[in-house]
Amino acid sequence: MSTAIPSIACLGVIGRNNNPLHMSIFSSHDTTTNSFTPIRTPLEFSLLLSSTVDVFELRAKHAAATGINVTGDFGLLHAVDDRLAAYGFETNTGVRMVCVVDMRGRRIDGTVLRSGPSAATGGGGTTGGLGAGLRDSELKPVFRAMQTAYVRLLQNPFYNPDEHSPLGGRGGKKITSKRFAEDMRRIGESWTPGVTSL
Repeated sequence: MSTAIPSIACLGVIGRNNNPLHMSIFSSHDTTTNSFTPIRTPLEFSLLLSSTVDVFELRAKHAAATGINVTGDFGLLHAVDDRLAAYGFETNTGVRMVCVVDMRGRRIDGTVLRSGPSAATGGGGTTGGLGAGLRDSELKPVFRAMQTAYVRLLQNPFYNPDEHSPLGGRGGKKITSKRFAEDMRRIGESWTPGVTSL
């Protein structure tokens, strides 16, 4: 009997001026073709990541009104549909990290994981649909690893963060570091429910 478990469908990094810095898309299990393909197009994932900015902003306004510090784990930002859910984390410098989870993205037969050679999946939580949901703690390793990769990028003397989040708030370059992209790929491919360290 085949069971589906959550996997990461997309990892995104959004600059402090709400500009996209990085996006990695991962394959999910397609039950109709029994293959691994991305569940959405790059444009659809880009729009999904952009939509999370509104949720970050609303929560920041609400937190400011109540006097609560909102940096750190934002948990579930919004459920896109019965399959996808976006989770978020904000650094103390205002950089936002988003993990879009496909609740049925990885197939498991008994105890054997089946992911194609290029299937970049990961995710975490409980089995079943979005109604089952994920505990916030299940994605902490993902955000911890993403933040570590970002800090490592900032330590690179050839990386200038002001080029990526200009003071005027317009424009900005995307992150083109191969090492950062490889770190994101590793995180997305290696995360499964119950993983505590990436």
